[in-house]
Amino acid sequence: MKSCPNQTSSIASTQRRTLWILSTAQIFSGFGAGAVVSTGSLLAVEMTGSPAWAGSITTASTLGGAFASAALSRLAFSKGRRFSLSTGLAIAALGSVLVIVSALLSFFPLLLLSGCMIGFGAAVNLQARFAATDLALPQHRGRDLSLIMWMSTVGAIAGPNMTGPGKLVGAWLGIPALSGIFVFSAIGMVAAMAVLTVGLRPDPYLLSCKLGSTQDNSPRSRFFEGVKALWEYKKARVALATIISSQAIMVAIMSMTPVHMDTHGASIEVVGLTVSLHIAGMYALSPVMGLLSDKLGPQPMMLLGIFAILVSAVTAAFSYSSVPTSIVALILLGLGWSASTVAASTLLNDAVPGPIRVATQGASDALMGVAGGFGGALAGVMLATIGYLGLGIVGAVIAGITIVIVFSQSR
Repeated sequence: MKSCPNQTSSIASTQRRTLWILSTAQIFSGFGAGAVVSTGSLLAVEMTGSPAWAGSITTASTLGGAFASAALSRLAFSKGRRFSLSTGLAIAALGSVLVIVSALLSFFPLLLLSGCMIGFGAAVNLQARFAATDLALPQHRGRDLSLIMWMSTVGAIAGPNMTGPGKLVGAWLGIPALSGIFVFSAIGMVAAMAVLTVGLRPDPYLLSCKLGSTQDNSPRSRFFEGVKALWEYKKARVALATIISSQAIMVAIMSMTPVHMDTHGASIEVVGLTVSLHIAGMYALSPVMGLLSDKLGPQPMMLLGIFAILVSAVTAAFSYSSVPTSIVALILLGLGWSASTVAASTLLNDAVPGPIRVATQGASDALMGVAGGFGGALAGVMLATIGYLGLGIVGAVIAGITIVIVFSQSR
């Protein structure tokens, strides 16, 4: 694509504006993920009376996000990023409201449905990172992608720490205490939707199509063709393996830690703080991860991230009743996930041609969601059968296998 200097300057200006709008929306929408992690598992246990269901709402959320990723990428292809991302946030906002309704009725199936809908918000947060690359220069894709992930930090960290205010809001509104936090989640989703609807103009994907860099008029934009494309390119396969394993391990350990800590007598405020620090690890240093990925290459950063996840899994396994050890394990888990996911997403974006990039992005995020869903579901069963120690060891083994795969394919 050839551009005159004036056009290049205009594109750069539009890209800066796009990054600002996406960043602002990420701050608001970040509340949703934090609310699910910090209190969703506790709500599930409270409703069912069994810790085996602790990972159910996280599973529902991640599986909902998997479906949403495929659906929203299809919407982005046909109607642009603005419509796609705003639609996902609207569904997530409704899901947050339905969590409150499910708590009022003590109706567990509705809680699971609500979790699925909130998963659309998580899918939006993920796809926003790819929206940041639609107009980005190739040498700055890692930086721009990671910047959007970083901007989730404020909302995602604040979200779990809203349990206290959530209780007060719950008491004021006459709703169960654990569900009060989802009032803030719903407000955040609506605010993010408003920011994108009003501010994301021109649409970055539609503009990139006009410039001729990403447009795809072929059937390959469909989900299964995106999966096929992921398999066809070696680097894309390596990136996908890293994304899937990192997500599965992270969701499994993250979703069970609140239940593990609650069992050992930790207060809900301490649980919320622990989850906040974990989410800070996931997002706070993502710009650094992006810059290092651009500078050192994605694959070394992927290996570093997966190794950190392995160490965190072992640390979590042997944390027992120690709150400080659990906190260290989750912070390290977040940092490892950040490094591996940023680097793998950058590699994935570079590994496939522009015309099929949106299809592979949607397929990758969908498979990432499925992996997280299975991780959350199996984690609850493992917690009830082999305990938190066994869960951590299984996570470490999976991380070790992934390191071997990435290293062997990088040679």
